Parts: sequence; C-alpha cells; structure tokens
Amino acid sequence: MAIRVGVDVGGTFTDVLLFDEQADRSATAKVPSTPEDPSIAVLHGIARACEVAGVDPGEIREVMHGTTVATNAVLTRGGARVGLVTTRGYRQVLQIARSFVPGGLGGWVIYEKSAPLAPLELTVEADERVAADGAVVDALDETALRPKLEKLAAEGIEALTVSLVNAFANDIHERRVRELAQEVAPEVPVSISSEVIPEMQEYERTITTVANSYVRPVVERYVQNLERELAGAARAGHEPSLQILRSDGGLASAEVAARTPVNLLMSGPAGGVSGAIWAASQAGYENLLTFDMGGTSTDVCLVRDAQAQLRRETTVGDLTVRAPSVDVRTVGAGGGSIAHVPELTGALRVGPQSAGATPGPAAYGRGGSEPTVTDANVVLGYLPDQALLGGDMALDRARAERSLQKIAEARGLTPLQAAAGVIDIVNENMCGALRLVSVEQGFDPRDFALVAFGGAGPLHANALAKLIHAWPVIVPPGPGVLCAYGDATTRRRNEASRSLIRAFSATTVEELGGMLGELAERARAPLAAAGGDVDTRYQVDVRYHGQGLTLPVDFALADLEVEGLDAIGTRFDATHEQLFSFSLEEEKELVNLRAVALGPETGLRAPAASAGDGDPSRAILASQTIYAEGAHHEAQVYERGRLQPGDVLAGPAIVIEMDSTTLILPEHRARVDERANLILEPES
Repeated sequence: MAIRVGVDVGGTFTDVLLFDEQADRSATAKVPSTPEDPSIAVLHGIARACEVAGVDPGEIREVMHGTTVATNAVLTRGGARVGLVTTRGYRQVLQIARSFVPGGLGGWVIYEKSAPLAPLELTVEADERVAADGAVVDALDETALRPKLEKLAAEGIEALTVSLVNAFANDIHERRVRELAQEVAPEVPVSISSEVIPEMQEYERTITTVANSYVRPVVERYVQNLERELAGAARAGHEPSLQILRSDGGLASAEVAARTPVNLLMSGPAGGVSGAIWAASQAGYENLLTFDMGGTSTDVCLVRDAQAQLRRETTVGDLTVRAPSVDVRTVGAGGGSIAHVPELTGALRVGPQSAGATPGPAAYGRGGSEPTVTDANVVLGYLPDQALLGGDMALDRARAERSLQKIAEARGLTPLQAAAGVIDIVNENMCGALRLVSVEQGFDPRDFALVAFGGAGPLHANALAKLIHAWPVIVPPGPGVLCAYGDATTRRRNEASRSLIRAFSATTVEELGGMLGELAERARAPLAAAGGDVDTRYQVDVRYHGQGLTLPVDFALADLEVEGLDAIGTRFDATHEQLFSFSLEEEKELVNLRAVALGPETGLRAPAASAGDGDPSRAILASQTIYAEGAHHEAQVYERGRLQPGDVLAGPAIVIEMDSTTLILPEHRARVDERANLILEPES
C-alpha cells in the first residue's frame, strides 16, 4: 500500500489527510492543536484518520507536514541563544540594520525596536577580508579567532552564525570558521551565510542566517522527535519519509528542513495556497484569490496561471528575512477573534486577540466567555445545531448569546444586531487583506475566482465576494482540511542562487546561460537523489541602472536563447509598469540569478463524482432561521455528503460537513460541479 499523509498544524486545529494512492481513497481528521507540543496533535490526528479509513498506521509511507514551529519560535522569542561571527569592523551589523520604521508617518513615536536575535555581547569579529570579486584581501587569522570562539562556547550559545563580508563571492573563510567552531564546540550547530543565502547586501544576509540559527535547535528537536514517533508507529524497516512544507510552497526533506529552517517561517499558510491551487485547477480555474480563514487568523494570496505569487522576503512579526515565500497576507481575523468595545472610543472592534483552542469561543462550552466571530455566526443562525465542529463538537447557542450581550449593552443593540455588526467588521478587515494582494499589486479582483477554505472561510466567502466582486466562489470538498491536501499534493522544491551585478550591455547570453546551468545542477542535486523527473525554472532579480529596487523576473532558457536578454528586459518592463504605472528607457542591470528545481507532481487527484438527478432535496436536513442583510430568512440546511454534481442550491442556504460550514446568502446560488466543488455565484 502507498499511503501518504498530509498534516497541517494551525493555531486552533490540526488537520490530517490520509490518502491511499493505490485504492484511490482518502480520509480526513481534525483535532484540537496542542501548542505546548504540536507533535501530540499530529500523532493524534494521524491515528484518528487511520481509524476512519480502517488503515494500519504502520502502512504509512510518506508524511508531508506544514508546521508553525519556526514561526512560533520567532513570535514568542523562544529560539536559541545565538552567537555571531562577523568580519572585523562589522560587529554592529544587526544594530545598524536598515533605516525603516514600520507604521504610519508617526510610527517612530511609539516604535520599540526589538532586541537583535544575536546580541552584541555574543558577537565577535574575525580578522579577514574578501573583496567583492571574491579575491582574498586579508587571510583569516585563525590564532586570534579561536579564543573568541571558546569564549562564545563558555557563554552557553546554542547556535552559531557565521556571516563574513562578501562571503557570497567566496566562502573559503566562512567554511574554515565553521570547521574551527566545530572543533571548539562540536555540539553547537553552525549556519554560514554562503549556504543559507549566498546573495549580496550584508545586513539582509546576516539577519537571515542569524534567524536560521535562532530557530534551528527548536526545529531540529521537533523534526527528530516527530521522526522518532512516526518510526515507532511504523512496521520494522518501513519508517515513513517525513517531508516539511517550505514557505515557498515546496517540500523539503526533514534533514534539509532542519538544517535551513529559516525557509519554514511561512510553512503553514503555504499549504493552504497549494491546496487551493490543486483543487481549483481541477475545476478549471487558474486565476485565484485564496481565502483561508481559521480559528486565529485569515491568510489570503493571489494566484495567476495556477502559480502563487512569491516574494523574496518573509516577514514574521517585526522580523524580515530574505527567504522566498508565498505572498500571503495575514490579518488577525478568525473564528476565535474576540469582539470588544473600548471604553475610550465606544467603537466596536474585532481581533486581533483570539480565544484560540483553549478555552475557545463561548459556544464551544469549554469555559470561554468572550464574544467571538464564531459566537456571532451561531447567534445569526449561520452555524445551525446540525453543524458539529470536527464532526463531534456541538455548539451552545445560549452561551453564544450571553457572550454577545456584552457588545449589545455597550452599543445599545440587541444581541442579534451586535452579532451582525461583528460579522460586518470582520468581513471588512478580511476584504482589506484581499485588496493588498490584488488591487494594490495592480490586479483587478474581478478577474479572479475566490477559493474559500479553512474552518471558517466558507461561512464568510459569499459576503467577501460581494465586497470585492470576485466570482465565482469555489468551496472545495473538505475545506477545513484543504491545507493538509496542499501538504500532500505539493512538489519537492529546492533552489540555488548567486549575486551577479552586471549591466545587460556587459552580459552575453552564453555567459549567463553557463552560470544558470551551474545553479541548476546545484538546485537539482538533492531532488535527483530522490528519483523521478525534475523540472527546472529560472529567475533573475533586475533593476534599472541607478535604482535600488529590484524585481524578480521569471523566464525560460529557450526564450533566452531565441530572444536574448530582451526575454528578461521586456518582462521586467511589463512588471514595473504593472506595479508602478510606468517603465523607463534606462539601462537594466542583473542583480541576482536563481534556479528553482521542482520534483515530480503528485498523482493525487480529486475523484470525479457521478451526476445526480438535479434535485438537492435529498440532502436537506432541516430548516433554519437566519438573520442576513437586516432581515430574517428561512434557509434550508443541506448535508454536503449527500449532494451530487448538477445540484443547484438557491440561497439562502447552509451546507454543513465535518470540517466546515458554507453560507449561501439570499439572491445567490451554489451549484455542485463534477469534482464536488460548490460554485457560488449571484442569481442574476
């Protein structure tokens, strides 16, 4: 048996997908997350999915895992004690940083800069110097460096970073410093910048490598523990292969992920985007706005031609590192987001504080009393009595109404009106995030379909599509566990890069092609060892001469051979005009070169269901009174598992399933396509 498992760990729930490729069957499970040790929920979820499918856990061969361990280590400042080795004269590189203050024009008034991940007292200088062209100017003084490394070891560092000037051009000194450090303290993991990010710009290279060291011990422990637990549950000699989802939406082996965990900071959200692309592409849609609303936050992303938009930087909290990631924008709006009325302003606010998994919304009956978005949905009737969260958790409407009473009294409203206000505000917050990835990037949202998933996404998708005019809304089967589908269906990915500051006029196609070929070999090597076909893609960072901003440009080698450097320049001009409404006739410069290797595609496909008779009444469970658009309506409640392709559901209606609930508003309808997706559109 070839059983694959996708696992996504969220702030509130952990989702698991189990897929038997030979038998073409799958099973899902949703269990509460265990923030104190995420592996507990992972193993619990896998066990439950195996129980549902009637599968022996020992038959599992591959586990694809989207994890938030690295993210949480940064957000909670729970990473390692990091030492740093820099070139003489660069000891304050992290303190100087970049002159950027987040926030509005007056942001500097309240801005409190976080302490560097590698403190100054744990930063030492190496006597060495490499020129920008890679020539050694001053040899490394090993005699002077060794006692400094011994001092760092005595200070109890848990990880070490080596980031030397111009190491991207020649890494000979960084590799030697690592050898010396391993002689002094062999138990301390060492990250060198020329391996983590061999690109120019001293601060970005240093902070990225320091961040890698900061989260490396905690990620290594987590990965090793999970591998050990999975191996313990497997049959002797059949330990499953563990692969971790990267921030850019690709998979990395457990070994590579543990060594370069800075590439995992957006692992969780990337799984949802991958799952949305997988599901929507099979339904015939390739231009998408993805909308993933969970219990704690909402993630949105724009997808063009079935490819997620990527950015070369990853931001978590106030930390920005140069690591590729899916361009996901996150807002603190989820089912557990707490509504409140500040005494000073008297204005209703929702989030970013969340009730989380414990105690959760009041409707969960686990001791929570604060009003949340989930409680508002219960009061409005959008989550009916038949909707069991995770398949077995009943909701307490009376508790939800009592929690909303606080908002109602503060604003002079009825609980029903207060609940409607909470939903309106959280929808506007999420609409703002969708505008960030569409309108503010030069894209018209009307050209994109909205893919809704996550435990709470389908509840709000119809209203969001009305606000941003993105139609249709696509709700895949199992939307609450779609991130796990993304983990299980994505491809292995690796990339190699280097800096090359060169004007187009001083560069030949042959020279550029040779450099890209070398990068391709480096990128393909780890994937080729795993077997299967490897696809290679190419990207360069380009700017106008004299400009500081660079933009990534994707291209094919075949186009480069036919069109020359115009294959890159024309695409750069078009991207610049899209983002900034103009392009220039100035000379263009290459800045960074990149090769991206992709492993073979998964064989997992959504099964095509047989068409029904067009009568969805077979799936009706009950009738439910809901409050929408200022009036009461009678809505039919459908069980999604009984719907068949060809069925059309007239709004208002509610569709419930194990892991999510879909709301169809008045004057809208949903049809079931051949892949069992719900396709929501206005009636007119």
